[in-house]
Amino acid sequence: MSESKNTLTNAVHDLLRKAIIEQALKPGMRLPEDTVGEQFGVSRTIVRHALVRLENEGLVITRRNRGAFVAEPSREEAQQIFEVRRCLEHEVIRILCDRMPESGYDQLNAHVRLEQGAKGKDGPVSIRLAGEFHVLLAALTGNEVLARYVSEVVLRCSLIMSMYARSHSSDCAVDEHSQIIEAIREGDKDRAMHIMGHHLGAVAGRAELSPKPDSISAILSHYGKELAQ
Repeated sequence: MSESKNTLTNAVHDLLRKAIIEQALKPGMRLPEDTVGEQFGVSRTIVRHALVRLENEGLVITRRNRGAFVAEPSREEAQQIFEVRRCLEHEVIRILCDRMPESGYDQLNAHVRLEQGAKGKDGPVSIRLAGEFHVLLAALTGNEVLARYVSEVVLRCSLIMSMYARSHSSDCAVDEHSQIIEAIREGDKDRAMHIMGHHLGAVAGRAELSPKPDSISAILSHYGKELAQ
């Protein structure tokens, strides 16, 4: 692929990814190559390459003879993604407590200021910025493989939140991000990991990933146990 085509593919990929993460493009929505190409003024070939990249990131799925769609992760897949994310982000904390780049804290604090500026204004933008904080943390480890995996699971978590989340608390997210930065600065690995674990648990908790009861008996069984006591 020529350099100009690669640049266009990157641009289309980044714009589509942003539209998915900011919930403008909803899970299950079809992404026709011709329509996307017309809107961005690029060829279907460019769009196809961008969609393949998004599929590799788990944000898009391709259905035989039907084209590309925004992915719709199942609850089971979502739970697995959150489990992997916790493992990866604990490793990020461990590394950063041992070695943080000189400009790392300035970059993190600058990003938190962006998050504070978005508080209470735009939920989808807050969700995107919250995810980007975790991607930045991973990038600062200097481990490109770890950073790539974290970026992928964070993106997929953002998609999961758009499907299953009851709400997004930007106040809580920004406050805990600041606490994580401070704990890393103090070299307090245990505290930083504890805050991160609580933080990711709260994010997962806002996504209703447990199967919903589908009958009156299932709903009332829990309350019946109380009566039997």
